Amino acid sequence: MTIELHTWNTPNGRKISVALEEMGLPYKVIPVNITKGEQMAPGFLKLSPNNKIPAIVDPGGPGGKPVSIFESGAILLYLGEKTGKFLPKPLAERIPVYEWLMWQMGGFGPFPGQVHHFIALENETDRAYGLKRFMAETRRLYGVLDRRLQEREFVADALSVADFAILGWAWRHPRHKVELKDFPNVERWYNALMARPATKRGMEAKLD
Repeated sequence: MTIELHTWNTPNGRKISVALEEMGLPYKVIPVNITKGEQMAPGFLKLSPNNKIPAIVDPGGPGGKPVSIFESGAILLYLGEKTGKFLPKPLAERIPVYEWLMWQMGGFGPFPGQVHHFIALENETDRAYGLKRFMAETRRLYGVLDRRLQEREFVADALSVADFAILGWAWRHPRHKVELKDFPNVERWYNALMARPATKRGMEAKLD
């Protein structure tokens, strides 16, 4: 059964397209043009009560019944549970996946997202404080990730949904004004992921 991916070409949308490709799940993209306010439409609100993309509809949900899911982290965990892929079964191995997925959701997303906002402002006075604050925190988070990857291939050792979540935002490093060469372990991890055929398909999927 084909999963509906309601999304737009954003880091949070890319997390899900990459995961779907890596898990080998059939899906179709239903663009939600956030530049035109389509995320506020009543139909989308039924899927995503917070009016944020992405959301999915899985016609083959639990018990074979359709289910809709919003929030990218929840979607990733659901897809990992559904397929048994990229989400380890032993609790000890699952804990770091939870940790690094929540790290992305709580930090490496909201703070770079603020960089996206302030960098687009035309008034230099308006831009200055926000960029100084949020770019500094964004670079700190890249440093946290770099240290984590110093002695491991992926953030939770085995490739997991946490890597897909983080990759969605690391993909926008040029917009963060971050040179990956400043964070060599992140650069190695990023290049290894982007070289994976399924990840490449997920990154190139037309989401808008």
